[in-house]
Amino acid sequence: MCDMTDLFPKKGHDHDRCIDSAIAQAEKVCEAESARFTDMRRKVFSLIWQSHKAVTAYELLDILQSEGLRVQPPTVYRALEFLTDLRLVHRIESLNAYFGCDQPDCDHLGQYFICTKCGRVAEAVDEDMSIAVRKAAKQVAFKIEATTIEIKGLCHDCTTH
Repeated sequence: MCDMTDLFPKKGHDHDRCIDSAIAQAEKVCEAESARFTDMRRKVFSLIWQSHKAVTAYELLDILQSEGLRVQPPTVYRALEFLTDLRLVHRIESLNAYFGCDQPDCDHLGQYFICTKCGRVAEAVDEDMSIAVRKAAKQVAFKIEATTIEIKGLCHDCTTH
């Protein structure tokens, strides 16, 4: 997706390319799963990708309504459930918000870096950490249903200002 060489994209990166790439990837995932990427699901997905920040359901609702759409909370939550089930977005537990996944076509345990100053979120997929979590679960006969590893701190832009 975006240039993630530093995990957080640098200011001035080609964000339109980022969004277009995410939508194309979402379309492929939906096609492979025989799932309908309806206009509302596409709109919610696009709004999530508008920034590199996690977005709450009510922020999405406010944006949709400000655009003149007559949308109720259940519509947004259904779209989010669909997107989450297909691993197109992740729910950031501590923020009760959603963030676009740039690797929806592979099963992974992501680690989320959350900047406490600007609110940007970046996902890293460290296979060593994933292996360690799965190994620890296996040792205690624990079946993992969901994993959220959140690391809070300051991104490179916020540490230099």
